[in-house]
Amino acid sequence: MTLPDMHRAEAIPDTARAEIERLLETGDLFRYTAETDSPASLLEAEFAGMMGARFALAVSSCSAALFLSLKALGLPDGARVLIPGFTFAAVPSAVLHAGMQPVLCEVGQDYRIDLDDFAARLDRVQAVIISHMRGHTSDMDRIMALCDARGLPVIEDAAHSLGTVWRQRKIGTIGRVGCFSFQSYKMVNTGEGGILITDDADLAARATIMSGAYEHNWRKHSLLHEACTRWQNRLPLYNLRLGNMSAALARAQLPELSRRVADGRRNHDHLAARLATSPLVDVPAPLPGEDRAPDSIQFNLPGLSGTALARFVAEAAMRGVKVQVFGQSTDNARAFWNWQFIEDLPDLPQTRAMLMRACDVRLPVHLTLADCDLVADALLSALSVAVADQAA
Repeated sequence: MTLPDMHRAEAIPDTARAEIERLLETGDLFRYTAETDSPASLLEAEFAGMMGARFALAVSSCSAALFLSLKALGLPDGARVLIPGFTFAAVPSAVLHAGMQPVLCEVGQDYRIDLDDFAARLDRVQAVIISHMRGHTSDMDRIMALCDARGLPVIEDAAHSLGTVWRQRKIGTIGRVGCFSFQSYKMVNTGEGGILITDDADLAARATIMSGAYEHNWRKHSLLHEACTRWQNRLPLYNLRLGNMSAALARAQLPELSRRVADGRRNHDHLAARLATSPLVDVPAPLPGEDRAPDSIQFNLPGLSGTALARFVAEAAMRGVKVQVFGQSTDNARAFWNWQFIEDLPDLPQTRAMLMRACDVRLPVHLTLADCDLVADALLSALSVAVADQAA
């Protein structure tokens, strides 16, 4: 059997075709051309309904959603925003883009926020972004209790967590705002794109206007008329809208989400169980009450030297499986020491140690269990070579 293409996305459902053909025929790609029921508006209504949120705003990326969320909170220039040291470079970039200062906290060997370090930094910040990085959920009960006690707004970066549930609550609905990605490697794929959700009408109105609802286009966001009226001509326009073509692609995939989540969890858990047959592999378990929606798998190889780890990566590649070790991949955008655009970039020794050993493998939801077994065979075979090389 042949290993599957680990970077191919699942096909866009055929249900998108009729709407895409209509858009191609009419050229109606701008979300505000139609008076009502543009694909972008319908996506917002459907996504909000699916998530149980009052408002949704479709935008050009998850980074745009994070940026608009920070601006819509009305924080002062230079506000300090606490983020985990393990996230994608776009997160601190969004903070800087908003005219604010990222503050980094430690992350543990299980890829989750070190809550003691997190708590120690809270009194010196004005807002918090929780990145559920690679779909790993930190203890949101404790995080929200700590932040609520200080009146700190929480933005959830749920780029990797559409479909994840934390103790019966959907990730992205726990903080003040939830931000999601529609980039190609995510559960909903429009190539690029994103969406934010919130129950705060004033925040949604501010974000809507700043996203590019110029003049009175905000009237086409039917639930926000009163709130938007207060902000007419008082906010800058950043033009971060999602186009109708991308919205049509996203809408067609929403009915597939629950099945994709189930398939992704099945594949992850099957591969994790196979890898766990080796005492050298540590796949951190979910927290109690965490129901993940994974499209990748992460594991640690704490017993391997740096040389042996590099051999493992090379051997896996020879067998057709790309393994990314975050801290050992050149210029990796998830390794905080490469965020040299941040002034006074801190050293986070615990996070650094984790990133130097954390292995990451894509696990697209279209894989079968037989595919997952081939991936497991390749990884375990590569590991055996690396261990033998280290022992020699």
